[in-house]
Amino acid sequence: MTNMTWKALLAAPVAFGAIVAVSGNAVAAEALSVETEAVSNVSDIVVAEPIQLAQVTSVSELADVQPSDWAFTALQRLVEEYGCLEGYPDRTYRGNRALTRYEFAAGLNACLDVVIQLIGEGSDLDTIRRLQEEFAAELATIRGRVDTIEADVAELEANQFSTTTKLRGQLDAHLVVPFSEADVAGVTLEEADATFEYRARLNFDTSFTGEDRLRIRLQASDDAGSLVNAGGLSSQSGRRGGIEDNVGLDDVYYSFPVGNRISGIIAANSVVTDDFVTSTIVPFDSAVADVSGPVFYDLYPGGDFGAGANIAFSDNLVLDLGYSSGSSNVNTEDGGLFNDNSYIAQLNFLTDGIFNAAVTYIGAGDAAVGSAENTIAGLLSLNFGRFTIGGHYATTDMNGVDDMDTYSGGIAIADLFGVGNEFGVYGAVSSQGDLDPLVVEAYYNLNVNEYLSFTPAVIYADNDTEDGDNVYGALRATFSF
Repeated sequence: MTNMTWKALLAAPVAFGAIVAVSGNAVAAEALSVETEAVSNVSDIVVAEPIQLAQVTSVSELADVQPSDWAFTALQRLVEEYGCLEGYPDRTYRGNRALTRYEFAAGLNACLDVVIQLIGEGSDLDTIRRLQEEFAAELATIRGRVDTIEADVAELEANQFSTTTKLRGQLDAHLVVPFSEADVAGVTLEEADATFEYRARLNFDTSFTGEDRLRIRLQASDDAGSLVNAGGLSSQSGRRGGIEDNVGLDDVYYSFPVGNRISGIIAANSVVTDDFVTSTIVPFDSAVADVSGPVFYDLYPGGDFGAGANIAFSDNLVLDLGYSSGSSNVNTEDGGLFNDNSYIAQLNFLTDGIFNAAVTYIGAGDAAVGSAENTIAGLLSLNFGRFTIGGHYATTDMNGVDDMDTYSGGIAIADLFGVGNEFGVYGAVSSQGDLDPLVVEAYYNLNVNEYLSFTPAVIYADNDTEDGDNVYGALRATFSF
């Protein structure tokens, strides 16, 4: 349909509305007026002469029409866009006087002439009718599909699991094979065997406002202590694994926004320090070994209660705060919310460009002998598009034993041989006293589809003891549903 046709269709309601609604929007065309005097016979009737109307090309030519008049815009369109409005010979419009039937007929006729002129010979209307006839079958098919979709939506709404809760699941399975003699707790196993582990999770995520989330997680695992775990390389299949081969309650927390710049979280189970942070910065989330974490977050055990906040001072600067307690039950020894606790503060500088960094402080209120008392850490990643260089350094005061330094560094290449895939290589060291255990991992995360991914990895662990150099091959499969 051409622009001219659209103008014609738009002109009609403008003209009708302007003419019928009030006299101020109509054409002031007085064709004939009859005045009668108080006489005794019909010959005394006086017929007035018709008034010659004057065509105007701009509303400003009408002396008694001002921009402040409520119908000024309507008059302006009728005069300047459609040219179907005339005034009195004295260049007045007289918009407040009554509208006669003759004036209505004259104004309507003038605007219809314009509509007919804009439409022309009606070729566009004929085209529309022809297209409707040619695509009648397709239109009927689309109408049927829409009806089917509406029926399906109605059925889903009637039988949905919940109006507020979504069920999400994940299954991680690991096959770990030692390529060399394995050293477990200082004992060399010459014929180390392969291990297989799994971790299954069901997340019930509920939202009441669309911006908050209440999560309840059920989890089960078969974490029998594989060689990878014994070597200090937790394969993540049993991380925070709960009850072996039995379903246990893992996450219970509620996160919610407080205005536009603050979000809060309250947790009742299995909360750990890195649950409070906006980002762990380092880019090795797809790695198999747990030291990719980075490991200093895991020096502080999880608790039964936690509360935290994320405060965004700007789009780039975010402060994370968190507090957790090992027991919320006062009936246990050293129980209560303010015992066996840890707390964390992390300041993040996050951008959409190259540079991302954070500084972290973690402290423990009741650290046992040999446990971490406090940690100061720095994290950095440099994103160059397809590949990212990242790492961390952390120093930890240990209660009653030598202090521990942990550091890591490596590179991750995104979308290698396919969108969503990732290749990474990193090394991590946990230095304490004369021991400097080293872990090096090379992994490739392959996304088969949105529901399945495989991650093969080769892991080298130097436990800093005689015969302590161990090499593992690992294969992780992750199902998301």
